[in-house]
Amino acid sequence: MTATRRLVVNADDFGLSPEVNAGILHAHRHGIVTSTSLMVRGRCAAQAVAGAAAHPQLALGLHVDLGEWACTSGRWHAVYAVVDTADATAVAAELERQLDRFRALTGRDPTHLDSHQHVHRDEPVRSIMGVRARELRIPLRHHGRVQYCGAFYGQGRDGAPNRGAVSAAALTTLIQRLPHGVTELCCHPAAAPFSGSAYGDERLAELEALCDPVVRRALDDGGVWLSTFDEALRDLR
Repeated sequence: MTATRRLVVNADDFGLSPEVNAGILHAHRHGIVTSTSLMVRGRCAAQAVAGAAAHPQLALGLHVDLGEWACTSGRWHAVYAVVDTADATAVAAELERQLDRFRALTGRDPTHLDSHQHVHRDEPVRSIMGVRARELRIPLRHHGRVQYCGAFYGQGRDGAPNRGAVSAAALTTLIQRLPHGVTELCCHPAAAPFSGSAYGDERLAELEALCDPVVRRALDDGGVWLSTFDEALRDLR
């Protein structure tokens, strides 16, 4: 019997640092993470793939990295830029480079596509990644039949901490309010603090919540099935 509510718990930033890699793998083994998105440009991408090899049930997609922005004193500024996201030719070429790197590291295509800090919500990245996802026959975040939930995040739009949003109680409430169909819940756990990230202690709080038995009970009580994208979309066919 097909569940009326399926949840893909997808961890972003796999490959960013040893601490992120360890947190994601721990949240898969001992918590509710079913899927992750690999940053192939991350300094620990190869380590991430090696760790994931011991966990074949953890789905692995591509977290396209075109740049990063941070909010300081209420103003957003670029931390780094891989390409100009307004240059369609450069974006398309960089997407192919990262897909090729993903295949070289994993030996297969990604199970899904998304992007660092959701840059593909805007054109021309939106259309370029949309076309590629259709060609690969894989889901793209914010598109298609998979609903997206980004509410499990420990900062506001201005970068101010919001630790209450990444508690076990907050995650339980999100689960209880899930709509029918397939939902992706995004998360960013890490096993320890690390330098160079504006999202630090919040990652540890996420890991604690994702592994809390109260959260698992909320899934069971609500009849919510944990899935990968492949499993969930297979049921919709």
